[in-house]
Amino acid sequence: MNKEKTTKNNTKNETKGKVLSGVVVSDKMKDTIVVKVQRFVKHPKYQKYVKIDKKIKAHDAGNTAKIGDKVEIVETKPISKDKHFILVKN
Repeated sequence: MNKEKTTKNNTKNETKGKVLSGVVVSDKMKDTIVVKVQRFVKHPKYQKYVKIDKKIKAHDAGNTAKIGDKVEIVETKPISKDKHFILVKN
């Protein structure tokens, strides 16, 4: 029984889903921020690394993050039609 309890505690501490970091580009909505996440991908034909940007809406309870802040967001169950990330670090 002790082994089962430790495994349950370990799974609670681990985060499920993706953890992404980016820069806040919009904070105009109530309890929502838009985060710009950048990644580098190697082009299959030309073998050159290309920057790919993606804008993701995240839940920010209390509107704590401002434009230009570097933040971390974590994937969670859908909050609305477009929101399925929450703010972790400001």
